[in-house]
Amino acid sequence: MGKSKFGTFIMIGALTGALASMMDRSTRVKLGQRIKFIKSEVEFYSKSTDVLKIKFEEKKDKIQSVVGQFTEDATYVKEKVDELKLLTPQVKDMVSETKETFTESKDEYKSIVNESGLNIKK
Repeated sequence: MGKSKFGTFIMIGALTGALASMMDRSTRVKLGQRIKFIKSEVEFYSKSTDVLKIKFEEKKDKIQSVVGQFTEDATYVKEKVDELKLLTPQVKDMVSETKETFTESKDEYKSIVNESGLNIKK
């Protein structure tokens, strides 16, 4: 079985696309500015590791806060779903009982009306 050339052709396509995009002057300028910015950031943080540690701590705290809030929200929703699961059979029973009561009352009202001699049609 021969060696797959898929990865090779992907790389050739990517390089061709990169070279074609570099034909545009504004793209080259923006890329140069971005490279200079990244280079200055790397130099700054390599000299100021304390600042880098503080930024990482801030990001970590934010992520932990979001995860904590998400966990609380998920727990709350789960509790409400569990409550709803418990309530649903009770509500269903109440609705059935109410329906039966109204049906029985309807029959009683009909019999009372018929006994009184009133002719009420549906």
